[in-house]
Amino acid sequence: MSGSKTTASLRHRSRRLLAGRKPVCKNRIVVQGKHYDEVKVGDTFGASLTVTETHLVLAAGLFGDFNPLHVNETHARASRFGGRILHGPFTSALMSAPAGMYFHGTSIAYLEHNCRFKAPVRPGDTVTTTWTIVDRLDKPKHEGGIVVLTAACRNQDGTLVAEAEGKMLVRSRA
Repeated sequence: MSGSKTTASLRHRSRRLLAGRKPVCKNRIVVQGKHYDEVKVGDTFGASLTVTETHLVLAAGLFGDFNPLHVNETHARASRFGGRILHGPFTSALMSAPAGMYFHGTSIAYLEHNCRFKAPVRPGDTVTTTWTIVDRLDKPKHEGGIVVLTAACRNQDGTLVAEAEGKMLVRSRA
């Protein structure tokens, strides 16, 4: 069977199997995120993650940043940090992930993300990011509004490793 016939056959079989069924994700709970009209100033949310060696390797490859502070333990041990540290942009991305999931399926755009790094993040650290909604800006033309957020990211010892601010355009239910 040729490649295009095989692809067409698989597509047809998939449509037949899924007809009349809702999509199911077997290993995960799929939850609709919060809408603009469901959040209020003072609401908080967040997530935790333990940073591993894999995060350092992935970040170096993704960013093309092979600075020895990230990839060479001998060099990094002699630095002011006393060992390898996670790339700042990766820490920032880990911080932004809970915001994306909190507004899963309801966000229109992540408009701004500003991050300040306060302390190094190392392999083995468990970082916890807590976001707080600090303002809501109605945008009727966009059928929703801008949610203004601040975040603090702390390691397992409670040390503040990064702070962030963000703005997310989110749609309303109605």
